[in-house]
Amino acid sequence: MEDKKEPKEGYIFDYISGEEVKATPEEIEAVQVYSKILVEDYEYPKSLLQTRPQYRVKVRPSDTKKEYPIDIAVFANNKRNEDDITIIIECKKKTRQDGLEQLKDYLRFSKASLGVWFNGDQKLFIRKLEKGGKVLFQEIPNIPKHNQRLEDIGKFVRSDLKPAINLKSNFKTIRNYLAANNVGATRDEVLAQELINMIFCKIYDEKFTRQTDIVTFRAGIDEEPEDVAKRIKDLFTEVKKKYSDVIDSSDNIHLDSKSIFYVVGELQNFSLTDSSRDAIGDAFEVFIDHALKGGQGQFFTPRNVVKMIVEIVNPSTDEKILDPACGSGGFLIESMRFIWDKIEKEGKNLNWPDNEIEIEKQKVAIKNLRGVDKDYFLSKVAKAYMALLGDGRGGVFCENSLDSPKNWNKKTQIEIKLESFDVIVTNPPFGAKLPVTGEEIIKQFEFGYKWKFNKKENQWEKGKIKDKEAPQILFIERCLQLLNPGGRLGIVLPDGILGNDKLGYIRNHIIKQAKILAVIDVPIETFMPHTSTKTSIIVLQKYLDEETPETDYEIFMAIAETCGHNRRGDLQQEDDIALISSLYKDWKNGK
Repeated sequence: MEDKKEPKEGYIFDYISGEEVKATPEEIEAVQVYSKILVEDYEYPKSLLQTRPQYRVKVRPSDTKKEYPIDIAVFANNKRNEDDITIIIECKKKTRQDGLEQLKDYLRFSKASLGVWFNGDQKLFIRKLEKGGKVLFQEIPNIPKHNQRLEDIGKFVRSDLKPAINLKSNFKTIRNYLAANNVGATRDEVLAQELINMIFCKIYDEKFTRQTDIVTFRAGIDEEPEDVAKRIKDLFTEVKKKYSDVIDSSDNIHLDSKSIFYVVGELQNFSLTDSSRDAIGDAFEVFIDHALKGGQGQFFTPRNVVKMIVEIVNPSTDEKILDPACGSGGFLIESMRFIWDKIEKEGKNLNWPDNEIEIEKQKVAIKNLRGVDKDYFLSKVAKAYMALLGDGRGGVFCENSLDSPKNWNKKTQIEIKLESFDVIVTNPPFGAKLPVTGEEIIKQFEFGYKWKFNKKENQWEKGKIKDKEAPQILFIERCLQLLNPGGRLGIVLPDGILGNDKLGYIRNHIIKQAKILAVIDVPIETFMPHTSTKTSIIVLQKYLDEETPETDYEIFMAIAETCGHNRRGDLQQEDDIALISSLYKDWKNGK
């Protein structure tokens, strides 16, 4: 079998024509991205699209030669004649206003009536109208899908909505539009909350609209933004009643009418509830990541790290799973994916109907997944994320996991008990700039006291209580307290905990409490650009009450030299982390 041909260095293959084109940022981030969107999300056949050779239009009416090259041209039929061009897509890296003006020029001197400007970060749609001898332009919420009429934009019945494949691009452009144009709220955390509210409107509308009924979450071609905004805000009133565990009754959508119109236009074609979990996850993280600045150790744990930890810990469908520092919910989501895959395989082997498999997945998510975070915004994001991908949102609580359990809300106390979890997967906040203080919290932990090694007695001796301690150290002990005997813990920790002589008491405590299953060294780039802290992943299994701690056993150890991105966070192909869970499985099975 022949190897697939690779483009020459500095070039890529064009998605539409298959020709080699220079790998410029414009091509990679805009032209190729939007080409895929047109085919996969708007369902245009490639035969109706032209990228190479580039279609050209006149610069001015008197010109005989066409000099303006069009990045993507859409035609009514595969003959691609001049009279049949319908949509022009311009992908230059310009400002929104410059992009809009250039798009208008292209449309003036062509037969196309619709235009899209997309530069990878921002997007707009316009319609050309000719009235009284004048050419006018109107911003519209979207362009028609293949075989859809312009006037039918926004007139969807529920069954018209299709799963989205390229949602990441939509969420990225939504975030950038809101940051640049929304009146009133411009901070990312506020905008993220507004988007969460809009997403819940979309989910609610999809779930509670019959297949043959027109959806409420829509923006028509000739509707005024104010009318669309009123419809969405009325919908949000219903949403608050349905999702009262996530959205406060005092919450409102504060986006201005044009911004609401824009968000609805970007999302209305798609069914979020029917889209793949990966498409939703990627899109959601793109938006929310802007709101997490890392000031309190808040940022997404890279998906490959989370996936590796969950696969090594290998939770079963009947085990209770916890992340006591759940942040925006990454470990919970990956754990849910993992156990749902097991349920699907089991259901198919037993010939369960699809609806029975779905019922079982929902039941397990609601019953077995729990998360805690002390940040109100993050716990709300985690609930929204869980609801968006399935459910289990009721298992997320806003509490300080390091506080005494008796100080938690009553509902949290019922759901989160010490020694009640089979699996804990987590990346706790870490750093000397985030110390935990207060005697009431510190005194709960052995690690809250000063320890000194007595060389004569060859043992660690406990001293006075500390004034403060780094959160990651206390989280190790809290996780072990929360685990059932026999339970497993996968945790991200700074390397200092493993190698610093002064912290030997921590390692001493761990090996008395739990068997070390795996230690994985990951590269310094793993959490960049958020933090340059060098980390490792430790996987432990807590001893049963009657078990004697082992002193001589094998531990799986691995060093990942690559992590799938560089120091700036730019994606790279090399990713050792993605390989490690399968290596662990082979090692465990004696291969």
